[in-house]
Amino acid sequence: MRTKTERSVSPFNNELRLKGFNVFKIEEDSSATKIYSRKDFYKICLTTGKSIINYSNRSFEQEGTILFFGNPHIPYSWETISTTYVGYTCLFSEEFLNLSQRSDSILKSPLFSLGGTPVLQISEDQRLFLNAIFDKMIEEQRTDYSFKDDLIRNYIHLILHEALKMQPSENYAQHQSAASRLTNVFLELLERQFPIETAETPLQLRTPQDYADNLSVHVNHLNKSIKEVTGKSTSTHISERIVTEAKALLQHTNWNVSEIAYALGFDYPTYFNNYFKRLTGTTPKAVRA
Repeated sequence: MRTKTERSVSPFNNELRLKGFNVFKIEEDSSATKIYSRKDFYKICLTTGKSIINYSNRSFEQEGTILFFGNPHIPYSWETISTTYVGYTCLFSEEFLNLSQRSDSILKSPLFSLGGTPVLQISEDQRLFLNAIFDKMIEEQRTDYSFKDDLIRNYIHLILHEALKMQPSENYAQHQSAASRLTNVFLELLERQFPIETAETPLQLRTPQDYADNLSVHVNHLNKSIKEVTGKSTSTHISERIVTEAKALLQHTNWNVSEIAYALGFDYPTYFNNYFKRLTGTTPKAVRA
């Protein structure tokens, strides 16, 4: 009997999934703010630099030091403007934090809610205080202390409570149109559906209506905005991304075509074959060969 295997993503993501958390420094490398592809992790970033953060249907233009809270259930994208961008990132799963009985209300706070404000402007004194907490988490992460997870949870709670005492930033970016903001979060949400890591969990969002529902907008408004900004339809963006993922799965996994078809949301392999050939001019088997 053929053994199914999970797709290898990266040592970083595999380690993150195993432990439930990871803390690291961002050292003059803006890409570090977007290093993870897991879709089930909350994120806290303490960063110094200039950036634009598109969060759901809003944008925040920030300069200086900010504290950002990312929710895996709310699409967001991060555009770094500074050439130098430094700070810290902490990623953690809901399961990891919920081992503490105090966590449920924290995750439902305005820091992580759709209608809340996920960006806080940080003073120099606050930056130094938070730097020390992040350094402590990084230090504990490297130890063999039996209760280090509990200690790290306490540090995360300390950051969250300090943030709840601060006033949220209302510095929205005004130069971007509503269509641009919606397009940015759509593209980010689209990218978050990938990579496909297991053949047993099919792609959930496959149609423009699926994305419109997730973004709480009418599908016609979504289509008009994306066409206006990119020149392509919503369906074209989705199709192109599915085909790109299909090629990667064909070339880098041992899954058969039926498994790949199911993972990408197709009920039958023939539907996938016809879809792939219509968009690429060739068959899945030809790409694999």
